[in-house]
Amino acid sequence: MSNVTSTDAGFSAVALSIERAGDSFAAGVHARFLDLLDVPNELATLRGAFADASVSPSLLSTQIVLTVALVCAVFFLLDRYLQKGFVADSAWRSFVSTVISGLVALAIGIAAAWFISSGLSFRILRLWAAATVASGIVLFLVKFFLAPRHLDPYRRSRRLSAFSRDVSFGVGWVMMGVALVGTLELWDVGQGIDDLTRTVLVGLPAFALFSTAVFRHRRTMVSVVAGRRPRSRPRSSLARSWPAIVISLLAITFLSTQAALTMAAPLPGPAVVLTVLVLVAAPHLDAMIEAWAQRGLESPRIPILDTAGRQTARFTLLIVTVSMLGIIWAAPLALGMGFELQSVARDAIGIVVVALIAAFLWNVVGTLTARAIYHEHQVLGRSPAAKGIPRSRIGTIVPLLGGAGKSCIVALAVISILVWLGFNVWPLITGLSVFGLAVGFGCQALVKDIVSGPFFLIDDSFRFGEYIETSGAKGTVEKISVRSVSLRSSHGSIVTIPYGQIGTIENFSRDWAVETLVFRVAFDTDVELVQQLLNKIGDDLKRDPQLAADLLQPFKGTGISEVEDGTLIIKAEFTARPGRQSGIRRAALKAVQAAFRENGIRAVPKLQTASPDVP
Repeated sequence: MSNVTSTDAGFSAVALSIERAGDSFAAGVHARFLDLLDVPNELATLRGAFADASVSPSLLSTQIVLTVALVCAVFFLLDRYLQKGFVADSAWRSFVSTVISGLVALAIGIAAAWFISSGLSFRILRLWAAATVASGIVLFLVKFFLAPRHLDPYRRSRRLSAFSRDVSFGVGWVMMGVALVGTLELWDVGQGIDDLTRTVLVGLPAFALFSTAVFRHRRTMVSVVAGRRPRSRPRSSLARSWPAIVISLLAITFLSTQAALTMAAPLPGPAVVLTVLVLVAAPHLDAMIEAWAQRGLESPRIPILDTAGRQTARFTLLIVTVSMLGIIWAAPLALGMGFELQSVARDAIGIVVVALIAAFLWNVVGTLTARAIYHEHQVLGRSPAAKGIPRSRIGTIVPLLGGAGKSCIVALAVISILVWLGFNVWPLITGLSVFGLAVGFGCQALVKDIVSGPFFLIDDSFRFGEYIETSGAKGTVEKISVRSVSLRSSHGSIVTIPYGQIGTIENFSRDWAVETLVFRVAFDTDVELVQQLLNKIGDDLKRDPQLAADLLQPFKGTGISEVEDGTLIIKAEFTARPGRQSGIRRAALKAVQAAFRENGIRAVPKLQTASPDVP
């Protein structure tokens, strides 16, 4: 009964909260409507404020335009000069030159504003100069993220440039809108003008500009976010959905901002803008870092630790993104709920440090594994993306060792985090040890499979892509796991064999393969002629460019092997690369059939003796 009562009380509290929120929203809408109706009176008050301050609106507007034009000209010309002076395509140097140009342009703009104005007008001109410089730096970052020219997979193209241009126009509109709102706040305008400016002149156009840019260039966004091939399935799904996600995020941001204004609890503007920028830019930056890391992985000249650091940068980006969102939104909420931020921050920093170290070690192991396999393909002259081709011994063992190393890193990272948070992990370790012993005694067959596997690999009995026969199964090695090996048969089926059940292994893919062909001819056949024909066919096959690379020893006749029921059994053989003999066999049989027909050599079928019991 008490549970039912508490549940009803909870529902009542929720319903009451919803009702209060609805009343507050309705009252806010009514108040905003009244403020908009009062805009003419507020405009008259603003004109009076201009008159009291002896400021001409037209003169102030002209001064703003001149200041912005001066700052833009100095910014652009100086940045262009510095870029030529650096003669560098480095992103860091470009960014430094942009910042230096912005600071110089800001100083010149403030100095010019000081000469042509004073008091409140000077503060307004200074605000517009700062907004112009900030716009230039933000536009540089937008162009850097959306249309970078220093990364090979994302070289500047017309579509990327057009996308960057449309987004830059929206960013410029927002920055100038922020300056306009700041100017009106300096004049202490009323709520109606402020609301009209924020919503109609800044918010709605910005939402329309950004949404239009995303919709127009949705295919470009998909290709940028998807990154280089090969792409993982989650990455491809995120890329296909990213334009819709961005538009939804923009709509939610605009609607939530308007709802907060309506309920007299406005969201902090910088926090909202920064949140949108972080969420929108993070996938693009991640794609760029992924391409940068992949180049390091494929280049043997870059040290392994540097390559692992590049790959860890993606995880660092995730941590930075989550941390920024936590600082912006979660920290004020936790502080309001009475949490001690110092202890929370200390625990969070410890977890982040352990996670970064684990990620770096994980990437070191992954880089070693990838480099070993990549080196194997380079030595063997194969494409790294090739499938179904036998690997070397290193290419077979290294992935398993890499998986074991990564598992150990994850386990140690989890234990370290628990220790940092103050948990006593020794009972957990003891319990897992006892559980491991129990599993070992209860699952002896499983233990046998796991223990036998490494010895097969150490003996180099089979490798990925090799064709083997064992335990009544025959096929190509497609998967090697901790306790079993999976074979793909010629019919396409998968056969999984535990290591403990593997007996004798016959490997058909090592070094070379001898193919023997048997021909039955009449007893009076000229054997020398047959031998000459077979050797001539061997010479023709050796000159065939499509077969010569796989033919190790030429096709030749070996003479009469036996006589069976008055029929000569003549054999021929050739040596080829493992797995490549079938094409040579077909060509040889076709040539033998044509040669026998042209020279009148008659093949004799093998006699089938019927059983006496068969009627």
